[in-house]
Amino acid sequence: MPDAEPATPRGGRATRAAWLVAGLACLGLGGVGIVVPLMPTTIFVILAAGCFARSSPRLDAWLRTHPRFGPPIRAWQAERAIPARAKRAACMGIALGYGLFWLGARPHWPLALTVAVMMGGCALWIVTRPLPSGAGLP
Repeated sequence: MPDAEPATPRGGRATRAAWLVAGLACLGLGGVGIVVPLMPTTIFVILAAGCFARSSPRLDAWLRTHPRFGPPIRAWQAERAIPARAKRAACMGIALGYGLFWLGARPHWPLALTVAVMMGGCALWIVTRPLPSGAGLP
């Protein structure tokens, strides 16, 4: 599948402004995730890319060509693929998050099981995404 083309912003000025604010907020949260343990980074950067595609061609292009964030974003947009390293990091973060939840909250078994199933489902979804083929990626 070829690399996804940047989207043309649609909607009125207020709609584009709302998408821009949402994109900047997601990018900010992704930045927080770089330094705060257990706070995800990748998902917020991918969300920011989607918001920028609807609001700002310049920011969309900047994020898609960024040396660090561009390749995973392009892989997701083109193939819905997640790199192996990102899969490992996500699953380790999920496991660590569950461990901290269990140790900190000491939940009764129904809640512990419910949270484990939900987090396990997220991890399963992540690991079942394909690996990037490398086509169109630098």
